[in-house]
Amino acid sequence: MMNYTTQMDAARKGIVTPQLETVAKKENMSVEKLQELVAEGKVAICANKRHTCLDAEGIGSMLRTKINVNLGVSRDCKDYDIEMEKVMSAVNMGAEAIMDLSSHGNTQPFRRKLTSECPVMIGTVPVYDSVIHYQRDLSTLTARDFIDVIRLHAEDGVDFVTLHCGITRKTIDQIKKHKRKTNIVSRGGSLVFAWMSMTGEENPFYEYYDEILDICEEYDVTISLGDACRPGCLADATDVCQIEELVRLGELTKRAWEHNVQVMVEGPGHVPLDQVAANMKVQQTICMGAPFYVLGPLVTDIAMGYDHITAAIGGAVAAMNGAAFLCYVTPAEHLALPNVEDVKQGIIASKIAAHAADIAKGIPGARDIDDRMSDARRELDWDKQFECALDPETARAIRDSRKPEEDHEEACSMCGKFCAVRSMNKALSGEYIDIL
Repeated sequence: MMNYTTQMDAARKGIVTPQLETVAKKENMSVEKLQELVAEGKVAICANKRHTCLDAEGIGSMLRTKINVNLGVSRDCKDYDIEMEKVMSAVNMGAEAIMDLSSHGNTQPFRRKLTSECPVMIGTVPVYDSVIHYQRDLSTLTARDFIDVIRLHAEDGVDFVTLHCGITRKTIDQIKKHKRKTNIVSRGGSLVFAWMSMTGEENPFYEYYDEILDICEEYDVTISLGDACRPGCLADATDVCQIEELVRLGELTKRAWEHNVQVMVEGPGHVPLDQVAANMKVQQTICMGAPFYVLGPLVTDIAMGYDHITAAIGGAVAAMNGAAFLCYVTPAEHLALPNVEDVKQGIIASKIAAHAADIAKGIPGARDIDDRMSDARRELDWDKQFECALDPETARAIRDSRKPEEDHEEACSMCGKFCAVRSMNKALSGEYIDIL
């Protein structure tokens, strides 16, 4: 039996891994075609060797668009049981990945619980955990401290890590010179920026990138190259800082592939709707088709409390134009840690965006369920409609709360006997159409 280090290494050697076989079946794609895409880096199968309960998924623009859900405790909201409830709710609603962004308390038991019980991909941002793990101020941490935490997360079974490798000391001068409206809004990016500013040293995730690649290759951890300079408002979109970092991420992607390490590239952020498609195309060119992972994008800055809708608008356009992975946004974005209901709203909005994009880009079978829904609507078969619905529970509850009168219960309480479907069904079958 041939040995391999990572999913990419296996694909390049012509080895069909169990994870690749699983993804091929889910995507209705031949093993040979998928293997070629993984070998090229255009599809990532994030699957840490220690995450043994994983039900593998593939991430790539030619596959179904996947959804990531950010969770984790903070100093103000620190109940791990509630976070685990959110995790399982997200998994049940179809999220393909969970990112643990915990920034308080003893994070390792929760992280290990995720990788031992959760069947979807698990991601983390090690720079967050570094301060928590060592219980020391940021300025006292060393480059070795950061790298050791990456190894710790890899050992714990995390499938992908977000690392802000693309900003350097040159970025400090750029941020000061170009005077962005919202500076750096990436939490991890701001921590790396702050560490460089306080210590005078180079970004350790950039300086020791080869050592990090060795860790990721050993455990088969996918690197999600974080966009520290993603725009945090429309005014900063597609500016010099964002594009210069993206060029560096393209270089880092190539270096990772040389180590057989899989890569995803993170993208914006807040972007005007007319710039979303262009951002996707630029990334695909600079990063050679590596899967693109976007937060939103949010297409307006003023929708506080409704940013799940803002992000769904941008996400649908992004995925239609090449984004492979949508990081959900909840109604609580910019306001608070999301609760269980916020998580649900964020997932549903993201799944609508992903599904709409999959139909637009012609993913085989993507529209099948829409066609089944249309048949059920024509037949006024409510049970079948609920079966096809993205959120059957909510759909059923709305109908049940506003039931039509008995003599036209096949319709809804909006139209009653004025129902177009009812009228057409009767007309086409030669029946009398009673209205009053």
